[in-house]
Amino acid sequence: MIDRSPRSREHPKVALVTLGCARNDVDSEELAGRLAAEGWDVAASADGADGDADVVVVNTCTFVEQAKKDSVDAVLAAGGGDAKVVAVGCMAERYGAELAEALPEAAAVLGFDHYGDLPSRLDDVLAGRPLASHTPTDRRTLLPISPVKRPEAVERGSIPGHEWLPEVSRRRLDDAPVAPLKLASGCDRRCSFCAIPSFRGAFVSRDPRDVVAEAAWLADHGVAEVLLVSENSTSYGKDIDARGAAGGALERLLGELAAVPGMRRVRVSYLQPAEVRPPLLRAIAATPRVASYFDLSFQHASAPVLRRMRRFGSRETFLALCREIRALDPEAGIRSNVIVGFPGETEDDLAELEAFLAEAELDAVGVFGYSDEDGTEALDLPDKVDAGEIAVRVERITRLAEHVAEDRAARRVGTTVEVLVERREADDDTDEGAECWVGRAAHQGPEVDGECRLVGAADLLDGLAPGVLVSGRVVDAEGIDLVVEALAVAHDTGADADDAQHVGATPVGAGAW
Repeated sequence: MIDRSPRSREHPKVALVTLGCARNDVDSEELAGRLAAEGWDVAASADGADGDADVVVVNTCTFVEQAKKDSVDAVLAAGGGDAKVVAVGCMAERYGAELAEALPEAAAVLGFDHYGDLPSRLDDVLAGRPLASHTPTDRRTLLPISPVKRPEAVERGSIPGHEWLPEVSRRRLDDAPVAPLKLASGCDRRCSFCAIPSFRGAFVSRDPRDVVAEAAWLADHGVAEVLLVSENSTSYGKDIDARGAAGGALERLLGELAAVPGMRRVRVSYLQPAEVRPPLLRAIAATPRVASYFDLSFQHASAPVLRRMRRFGSRETFLALCREIRALDPEAGIRSNVIVGFPGETEDDLAELEAFLAEAELDAVGVFGYSDEDGTEALDLPDKVDAGEIAVRVERITRLAEHVAEDRAARRVGTTVEVLVERREADDDTDEGAECWVGRAAHQGPEVDGECRLVGAADLLDGLAPGVLVSGRVVDAEGIDLVVEALAVAHDTGADADDAQHVGATPVGAGAW
């Protein structure tokens, strides 16, 4: 048992500040679960400004230069009161003792290996016991160990055919009806601009039974949509099935997740275009309750730039992939991210990217300017683009991407969509003080791809709640956001025990794996 004597109260309070991607959101909720199990009072905080907290844990990000600055700012802001500040997450893992020296405001800088015993480490922090700062290691040289480990204890669950449902070590930090769900950890790709494999390690798929069990747990805790996240979702199962990712592990898993009672929508993110297979495209486009949504990491469209990035593809191959998706579902959502200003990028390369974006008609595009990253191959590439020119190119491509996305949204007017209701907010188009329901259609990912504002009959709207699925007709577009006339609450309000047969899934507990 942990010695509680150094604590100033029986249940000390910890505030969690999370930066970065949805994978960090999952990590924070898992840390919250461990801390709560050891008697900590856990709260989420936007900036660490919680005057009652004994410790503020900042889950940092190091994806791009701005993310690093935001992480440092968050640590400094959290250290403004009496609470002790502990840095964890990707930046802490990547820089360790170097970050600790640069940020004396942090009482400790802890890496991923500390996650399993974080309650003990925070007890040390409260007691003033010295903690050695984390020493970074290139995790590509280690055995592939996932930072997400589930307890082996098994208890009977409520899902027919899934009596193995284990206890889930996770605590929700908000009540949103959508939550990320981690598929895997690490990445085996070696993109020349990316340092993630060095501190996240080799790719390791989570056991599909654990993924389905956690989805069931989330559904029991009010979640209607799960967002499947990893560093590379298309690699899922390559370390589970002898046939590799082509063995269909992700396709089978989607059917299992869609059959979880109470789950209204399953969404996949982080797909690598070079690894996408036709069966996976069909599964995403056609499986009931799986969003017809394709988050494809194109990064560029010029073949020479892509080769320098250590990636595959070209404008022609990427356009062919988009055509294949829309042949399966013309209304499918396709989003991507691109990097401009990569070393050696010419005006011809940029024109190739512009031509691709104009032809592909994507629903959303994130545009990033290249920045040097420690420990990457691109750091030493010649022909670096001037920072000022990179900023000009980012603005240029951003304008085009926004125009394309807005045009795509406008052409959805008149179509029917299913909107997952998320929240009420002030309605700027009505009288002062009025509110409207806001949610997302299948082609809109959380936080990045626009939203739907619901209008229509008052009696229908008054009966809505977060997590409800509503059928409606798109009546207007406001940028990439849509105005949707709510027509009816969708009859499909969650899967039941018989639904697995409709999605071609065999229950995991019955030996599909």
